[in-house]
Amino acid sequence: MKIQKRVKDSYAEQVHVLTQANINGYNRLFGGQLMEWIDIVAAVVARRHAGKNVTTAVVDTLSFQAPAYPNDTVLICGYVTYVGRTSMEVCTKTYVEELDGSRKLINTAYLVMVALDENERPAEVPGLITETDEEKEEWEAARKRSVLRKQRRNEKF
Repeated sequence: MKIQKRVKDSYAEQVHVLTQANINGYNRLFGGQLMEWIDIVAAVVARRHAGKNVTTAVVDTLSFQAPAYPNDTVLICGYVTYVGRTSMEVCTKTYVEELDGSRKLINTAYLVMVALDENERPAEVPGLITETDEEKEEWEAARKRSVLRKQRRNEKF
């Protein structure tokens, strides 16, 4: 029987207070800096789920919805939405957290991570247990994205 893990078993968060080192010429968070942080969070989530090293295979969606500014607190949350045989789709949501604790969504990203064995070859990953209605909806949406990714990969240019 294949091992399975729950979505919450691999959930991860990363927090930053933005400094001038993270800010571009328009006094906003560098998009590339955020992309690096997102990739790290996605890798942590996937490593926790797989129990193995991972590599980023696809950045499926990366949607910038609002800016972040110097001294903002930025929170990146990541969780598994779907698993295949050797791959995992990870969703990250990035928020600016206000001093009162309220949060504003500024970025959503979906990344596909592949588990690696000791020879850096794709390795099988545990199944995913979806417990809540939201997790089940995420699974179904991710399954559809997976089908579309496979179709795009098989198209001839």
